[in-house]
Amino acid sequence: MGKTRLMITLIAFVFTLAVLIAIHEYGHFQVARWCGVKVLKFSLGFGRPIYSKRFGLDQTEFIISALPFGGFVKMLDERELSEDEQSSINQNDISRAFNRQNIFKRIAIVSAGPIANLLLAVALYWGLMLQGTTGIKPILASIQEGSPAAIAQLHQGDIVIKVAGENVKLWQDVQWIIIRNVFKKPYVEIETIDKSQQKHIRTLELAGITESDLNTNFLDKLGLKPNHPKVPAVIGSIIKDSPSAKAGLNAGDKVLNVDGLVIDDWETLVKLVQTSPNKKLKLSIERGNQKKSIDLIPQAITKDGVISGQIGAAVLLNENLMKDYIVTIHNSPSEALVRAIQKTYETATFSLKMLANMLTGHISIKSISGPVTIATYAGQSAQLGINAFIAFLAVISISLGVLNLLPIPVLDGGHLLYYMVELIKGSPVSEETMEVGQRIGFAILGLLMVCALYNDINRLIVG
Repeated sequence: MGKTRLMITLIAFVFTLAVLIAIHEYGHFQVARWCGVKVLKFSLGFGRPIYSKRFGLDQTEFIISALPFGGFVKMLDERELSEDEQSSINQNDISRAFNRQNIFKRIAIVSAGPIANLLLAVALYWGLMLQGTTGIKPILASIQEGSPAAIAQLHQGDIVIKVAGENVKLWQDVQWIIIRNVFKKPYVEIETIDKSQQKHIRTLELAGITESDLNTNFLDKLGLKPNHPKVPAVIGSIIKDSPSAKAGLNAGDKVLNVDGLVIDDWETLVKLVQTSPNKKLKLSIERGNQKKSIDLIPQAITKDGVISGQIGAAVLLNENLMKDYIVTIHNSPSEALVRAIQKTYETATFSLKMLANMLTGHISIKSISGPVTIATYAGQSAQLGINAFIAFLAVISISLGVLNLLPIPVLDGGHLLYYMVELIKGSPVSEETMEVGQRIGFAILGLLMVCALYNDINRLIVG
């Protein structure tokens, strides 16, 4: 990774953590104030404070600490005070202690953090959808013979209008709806309009899709591809220090053939490169009015146990060529808000389903990601542009909100679990039970962190 890319990754990662943690803790802080609870500290990060200042009528101490992996809001709570502190505390503040509040106020304060993360995702998606959503039209390309799509009697040129009863406007809608249904049922209904403007409802089998397929373009396995023009094999950009750069390829070069095989389009070149890791390829290229011969060795990368080749080059896209295949969906402010709420809800429920599938063994724990993977995606999305980074922030904010609502002691969801028990039995959970719960919660989080870090390290090793 170059120095510039590393710097972008670090800045994007720290910014992501700062925003999501600040929003989460602000949720707790603001609702605590609305409920009349005295807030003593508001900290972003842990460890040694690098900035501290007191604000407001309650002189709340706002802190920025050295380690950015978390934060906390400390409220006045008699259970956390020593005898000397309890005797010296202002008696007017006793009624404002967290432990003195009724159970509904405590539930509101604890749940406010995760809810703030979910509301942030809604706001981010709303902003994106106000700009309009651009994507590929949901028109099918040629169907591979013998594939589930062919068996379902889907045909090239069919326009997909509904999947599983949900309206479809973009190809990414098709992908998202199918992936949500993969572990739900063995098939999905697809409604299409054919070239004769006739409507059809087809049943697409999903049973053949495995967990590892979800990490690739799983729609290929189903035989589903969006219709697109043949894109010439012209180099648009090259990654520094990549195999393409080392071989001497330049932006604007057109690949004519590889080892004597004529290259008609970019897709043919990509497939050839992917099936040739560490293999020397002889490329015939056209550069300006000259033809040149270049030797190129694709770099081998491993993903989910599959080795493939890559050369670090991107295609040159012709906007005029693509305009008939691309569509932009515009939304009014109210439509954008409805779609943003729906997107947040669907992503949150999908995250919960994936967690449930991990517990039942349908999904491998290798899917758990740690800080290294999050940092990598933060950097990649930042390099793709502001919209991609905002979408990344929304997804991570939802993940943080869902994670904190899990009924694990030490998380917000664990405290909410205690309050649900209190509502049922009519009295608070005992200190001994909470102490045991704390130990169990730390053990579970410790195991999750070890697993996430192991997965991160494994991904770095295998590329």
